[in-house]
Amino acid sequence: MAVDKSSAGIGERQYHIGVAPGEVSTVALLPGDPFRVPFVAEFLTDVKTVAHQREHLTMTGMYKGRLITATSTGMGCPSAAIAAEELIRVGVTSLIRIGSSAGLQPGVKPGDLLVSEGSLRNDGTTAAYVHPGYPAVPDFQIAQSLAAVARELTAGTDTQVHTGINASDDAFYAETPEWIAELNRIGVLNVEMESAALYVVARLRGVRAGMICSTSSNLFDGTSLYGDIKTALKEGWMRSIEVALETAVRLEL
Repeated sequence: MAVDKSSAGIGERQYHIGVAPGEVSTVALLPGDPFRVPFVAEFLTDVKTVAHQREHLTMTGMYKGRLITATSTGMGCPSAAIAAEELIRVGVTSLIRIGSSAGLQPGVKPGDLLVSEGSLRNDGTTAAYVHPGYPAVPDFQIAQSLAAVARELTAGTDTQVHTGINASDDAFYAETPEWIAELNRIGVLNVEMESAALYVVARLRGVRAGMICSTSSNLFDGTSLYGDIKTALKEGWMRSIEVALETAVRLEL
């Protein structure tokens, strides 16, 4: 008999991320890069490393009285979908991506914060889950809170908060100038590689998801991904982490 993956691993230690029920909280912050999970831990107390398998590093700790989990998803929708599925199977009910993303509209600069209101599904993973017309959208309350908290925490600084539709692409080096121009033309705010999968998986599994990113570059106005932007990008990451943590506390995720 063929394996039914819809029920495989439920209630057990997960095959890819290496985490078991009881080892995580109900909310998970999700950077792509495992080396950014310790950035989350800088905000936490009683930090524990739960597992590190493949690209998935999981740590937990306390923030303002709430247990928080941070798990890296790796790059791209296939890896992010696996992480989301397995976290949900061990008890996570809210997923907040804290990533980096390239801006596509004028005025979006490195270090600015980008809050997603939905994702253009330019990936292959979500096509395996749902109809092509199925929307990839975050939980409305989480998205609202991320934007409000971001504006609150950046008030009086040079960091701007932008909200809008992002694109989730599969092939980083296949993004042509023509594709970037088209995304700009239709008003897409930014492009990254994971949120479509997180949103679709979350909706199908009955949990909540959202995303706040730090701007890595601006592909439309020519701010280079490889230029001297690392300081601004990391500052944006740290702000996005704090915003996500405050949202988790305020919404009691």
